[in-house]
Amino acid sequence: MPPRPRPEIESIAPVVHGGFHAEHATDWLDFSSNVNPFGPSPKIWEALRAVPIDRHPDPRATPVRAAIAQTEQVDAAHVIVGNGSVELIYQLAVAYLRAGDRVLIGSPTFGEYAAASAIMGAEICAWRTHAENNFALDLDALIAHARALQPRLLFLCNPNNPTGVYLARAAVEKILRAVPDTLVVLDAAFVRFVADAWQPRDLLACDNVVVLRSLTKDYALTGLRVGYALAAPAIIAALAQVQPPWSVNALAQAATLAALDDETHVRASLAALARAKNELARELANLGFRLIPSPTNYFLMHVLNASAFARDLRAHKIVVRDGTSWGLPAFVRIAARTPAENARLVAAVRGM
Repeated sequence: MPPRPRPEIESIAPVVHGGFHAEHATDWLDFSSNVNPFGPSPKIWEALRAVPIDRHPDPRATPVRAAIAQTEQVDAAHVIVGNGSVELIYQLAVAYLRAGDRVLIGSPTFGEYAAASAIMGAEICAWRTHAENNFALDLDALIAHARALQPRLLFLCNPNNPTGVYLARAAVEKILRAVPDTLVVLDAAFVRFVADAWQPRDLLACDNVVVLRSLTKDYALTGLRVGYALAAPAIIAALAQVQPPWSVNALAQAATLAALDDETHVRASLAALARAKNELARELANLGFRLIPSPTNYFLMHVLNASAFARDLRAHKIVVRDGTSWGLPAFVRIAARTPAENARLVAAVRGM
């Protein structure tokens, strides 16, 4: 009889995500994944053609790390690059969590925080917000709970996925000061979709924060999987110790360097996406739906029965994110796309 795996992982359910799967043909529309629908910089295609895929990539993505450090205006010792920010979430769990450690997670939110923590045998403590007040965070109550709990890690998605709630810098700084012995993981994967967002890298003066960024969202490198973390050098060194070599493949490294060299494209596409999102939200609100206010490219929409609503849209070859896996069976999350694609969604909803 083969050996059994560690008991911590036997009860972990797979995390549900948006995005296409093999059964979706190319003519389907994906409103379930929060990415830039205008695609990556055209510059990346030439860069990809020049990649020698018969050689190992730089084992620690050193050129990409240097480019990100320059973009973020920090020393490279504050940066680690990963195979998407999800890999870095799991590496944080491996590097910092022991069985029985407490982890505080604001919810509803990205499911991989809990999954990564559970793999290490941590105790998951959720602080839940509610639809009645548009999922607003009671900051003082959260801080009081965190002080009492003294978690090893505190995961804070900002702006939050799926609710879109965005905390001001002063609020995050207040949390950091309140729990100096807790490592606060600030997931800023969607911060570029927020107009006039504050710079999360400014928090690096605190030694108990890790800022996560994902280039799969705003830069549309979704299929190549690239993300990075900003933190104090000691934290970055700990993550590097548990990260496998060659974590970021050669194509992803080349594409990232090309994308970072074309800020004009990403800024123009994000501005166009913001306009398209605002128009889509207005159209859906005019149809009588309640939308949770969100400064990002995505929002929650109240539909009574999310699973049925998503099923009916699939008949139109349209995918939205069923909120049931977040404990929100009456909401779907919709990520805006191009104006023409948004019009197709509105027409389908109008006809349902």
